[in-house]
This record gives sequence, structure tokens and C-alpha cells, in this order.
Amino acid sequence: MILIKNGRVVDPASGIDEALDVVLEDGRIKALGKFPKTEAYEEVIDAAGKIVAPGLVDIHVHFRDPGLTYKEDIVTGAAAAAAGGYTTVVCMANTKPVVDSVETLSDLRTRARELPVQVLNAAAVTKGLKGEELTDMRALRAAGAAGFTDDGIPIADTALLFEAMKRAKELDVPISLHEEDPALIASAGINQGAVSRQLGVGGAPALAEEALVARDCALALRAGARVNIQHLSSQVSVDIIRAMKGLGASVFAEVTPQHFSLTERAVVERGTLAKVNPPLREEADRYALIRGLKDGTIDFIATDHAPHSQEEKERDLNQAPSGMIGLETALALGITNLVRKGHLTMLQLLEKMTVNPARFYKLGCGTLKVGGPADMVIFDERERWTVEAEDFRSKSRNSPFLGMELYGRVHYTICGGRVVFRREPKEK
Repeated sequence: MILIKNGRVVDPASGIDEALDVVLEDGRIKALGKFPKTEAYEEVIDAAGKIVAPGLVDIHVHFRDPGLTYKEDIVTGAAAAAAGGYTTVVCMANTKPVVDSVETLSDLRTRARELPVQVLNAAAVTKGLKGEELTDMRALRAAGAAGFTDDGIPIADTALLFEAMKRAKELDVPISLHEEDPALIASAGINQGAVSRQLGVGGAPALAEEALVARDCALALRAGARVNIQHLSSQVSVDIIRAMKGLGASVFAEVTPQHFSLTERAVVERGTLAKVNPPLREEADRYALIRGLKDGTIDFIATDHAPHSQEEKERDLNQAPSGMIGLETALALGITNLVRKGHLTMLQLLEKMTVNPARFYKLGCGTLKVGGPADMVIFDERERWTVEAEDFRSKSRNSPFLGMELYGRVHYTICGGRVVFRREPKEK
């Protein structure tokens, strides 16, 4: 048994926010309350001055496994997740080979059993991510696919996507969509506007996102599917989703920490480290995303953890790939830029990072309840720290937040009742 003493337990699912002890036994939460230290406990964790919360859930990560493991693999990705306080993540399907067959999915599911955190997999909507033919969604679901996505590539064929949504509804699984119309994009990863003009690149306009968001919300309304609009970046997109939710569409939306923390100016300051699809946009867009989080239009905070090698990111602006790592900075960015600035309470922040994504995928995690899984994170919301490359557990270092000072540090991550991350004090 493990006893966690003196912490502030914050659980959005139950609304608990109070000083409580937590007892863990056999991978489950045995009790919440006040308990004395005894020799019955294998370990006693003193959480004084810290928050004890459900393990974080990220429904949008790239672990690059199989085929691109020089960037990341499931072992290093899981280690990065644990260091960031995550106990459950959902990997995207754009690997080599693509996760579009039972064989590829089954290999990942087998290897995931050995990982310290729960790593789930979304399978591809279309074969080879080509947008031409649907995968065998029923067989993939039976083999363990948590949901479906062609993330990284939008699905241009409207009729094909509508059919995919109907199948996802029949299987009662989510379908997640990357919304950028390539026909409207001059160059990816940088917002079309003042910064793209300054840098002499064509850029990607917000319209490229907004056009597909509008189309796919309408499809979701008619199909009745549970649809996640991934990594929102545009003010108009938020308004569209708000309106479609009002019409009864089962549309959900995610935002990344980079999109609520940075604007297009970061590309000037941080170069290719701030190049991402969809791009960082203007301050008005950033504040619209925060308003969407506040009023519930945006349901989830997801990292879109996208590792790339140093060599790839050192290419020129047009040639470097889009994407940034995010698992190890996400909670701190939420605390620094949302909670400390008064936009969200701690309960509201954690709701977007625990119970909401867990419920979307119909998982049993994301809450602290007696009898439930002992998945949790213990962190100090007031601890100030500097993002340093050598501290990352990820195989990659492509973060625009390097050198920045943030608040909120993970000290323990516990998954299935086992301590899978413990922050050791640095030697002075």
C-alpha cells in the first residue's frame, strides 16, 4: 500500500478540492480521508504544499513508432508522458507504416503492455492516409483501436468522410480531424499575415482551417458522430464550433498549450521551433481560444506532441517540418498562462486535461474515486522552473519554450498504483 499524505486533492469529476490523504492498494484507490502513518504502508509520500490530481490524459500525441523512431519511440514517448504527469495518451496513426492494418495495430498494442503509462492508439480513417478508401474500421476497433484519425492530413473527400463518421457512430468511437484545406495554403506552419510577409513566405491562412471546420461540423451534425476538431487555432473556428454545439452536433474541440500561449511572433523569435500545423496565429485568435476554454466551447487541452530531430529543425524555414514536443511542459503552461492569469481555476484547467478527454474516449480514468484506478499526478503549482533541453525525457528537443520560466512542476506520476516518475532533486 501507498499513503499520500497532506496534499490538496483536486478532482474535477467529483468537484473535490480539499486537503485529503489518499490510500492506494493493488493498483486502485482504496480510500480518501485522513489516515495516520503506520508500518502497513510500503511508501508514504508527503504531498504537503502540493496538488494531488487525476493522472493527465492526452488524446493527441505522436510517438513516431513504428518507422520514425529516430525522433521518438513508444518507450521515450511514455517516459516523456510520465514526466509531464500524463498516465494515459492516445497516439496518432501517421507512422511508417501507417496504423491502418490489424497487424500494425496489434504490434503496438502488444508492446504497449510493457510501458509505464497507458498508451492507446488511434487507427487511420483511410488506407495509407491517402483519403481515397476507408480502412476496415470494424476490424481495427476489434483489435483495440481507441478511435480513428488521419491526423496530419485533412480528408478532402466529403462523401468519404461522411461515411467514416457514420461508421464511427456505429462503432461508438471518436473520430478526430485535422482541419487545414491544402488548396488554400501557400506554405504550411506559419500564419498568413504580418509575420509571413516579414519572413517572405506564403503562409497558411486561418480560412484554410475555418472552411473545413464548418464543413465537418455540419457533417457531424447529420451523422450523429462523436467528432473531435483537433488543435484549434482560429477565432472564427471557435465561433463555428460554439454555434454547431448549439445546434446539437456532438462536436468536441481541443486546443494545444502552444496555441493558447504564443502568437505568430514566436516564429520570428524562435524560428522553426515555433513552426507548427496549424500555425500560431494573432493575439485576437489566442484570446478567442482562451474564451473558448472558459465557456466550454473547447473541451480538451491536448499537446499534439510532435518530436523532430535537431537536424530536421535546423533546416531553413520552408524545409523544416512543422511540430513541437509538449508533454513535459503542458501542465506548467496551463498553470502559467491560464490559472495564474485568472482565466481558469485549477479545477477548470484539470477538467480539460483529465476527465473531459477520458469521457470522450469512454475510459475509466480521469478521476480520483474509491475503487477507481490509482492514476494520479502530484505537482507543486507554485514552483518556478526554467525549461532546459537536458531535462527532457523525450528523444527530441524541439520546443519553442526552451529557456522560458514557467510555474508548476510535476513531482510524482503514479499509474496503476506504481510510481512511474519521481522528480529527484538536482545536485547543487
